[in-house]
Amino acid sequence: MVRSLYEQHGAAILAYVTRITGDRALAEDVLQETLIRAWRHAETLSEQTGSIRGWMFTVARNVMTDRARARAIRPIEVAETASTGPVERDHADRVVDSMVALEALEHLSEEHRRVLVEIYFQGRSVAETAEHLGIPAGTVKSRSHNALKNLRQLLVGRSAALKGAA
Repeated sequence: MVRSLYEQHGAAILAYVTRITGDRALAEDVLQETLIRAWRHAETLSEQTGSIRGWMFTVARNVMTDRARARAIRPIEVAETASTGPVERDHADRVVDSMVALEALEHLSEEHRRVLVEIYFQGRSVAETAEHLGIPAGTVKSRSHNALKNLRQLLVGRSAALKGAA
């Protein structure tokens, strides 16, 4: 039954799908799926109930639609190679780094922490930070310099302590 359907209608369906998709391999897959569905519905297919060819073209169109919808909701898969690397790197290191930095911020003085939060978390310039905090721009610069120096010392000390524990 499937062989006779393929011989009678396969070339026409293959040409139809290839013309629509522009992809011969995809057209062959759609034709194969169409023939499988015809085989599954063999008991209902007959010229008395309607055109088998018309049914097969409708099934082929539905298969193409289903595949297009599936591709639209699923991101394109890219093979990971040495030259391309992963599409998105593991973000665990960034999360840990953020947690360590936030914890280290808690060990700074209130003045130093406020300046860093305004500049780095709120994205304000030195002038904007000075205006927001009501302090001179020179004070913002010196506090941020000293805060970063203290933060660096805290993080280096924490790193050394972790290496010593390991």
